[in-house]
Amino acid sequence: MKHRFIFALLMSFTLTLIMSAWITYLNIGLDPEFLSFWMHAWFLAWPVAGVVAFIAGPFLHKLAQKIVDRM
Repeated sequence: MKHRFIFALLMSFTLTLIMSAWITYLNIGLDPEFLSFWMHAWFLAWPVAGVVAFIAGPFLHKLAQKIVDRM
């Protein structure tokens, strides 16, 4: 359980940090307020992604294994 929690935190942190930067850049470019907008978007996204990763992780792991097994 501890591993699952830490994995969800790390994975959601990494994905939301990169994706929020990318989407912020696409929306406003390298605006002087880019860092502020990016951090705001990331701050809102990370908790949600963490919960989703924690809850959906085991199901998606099993689904990925089934897909691989059929290949």
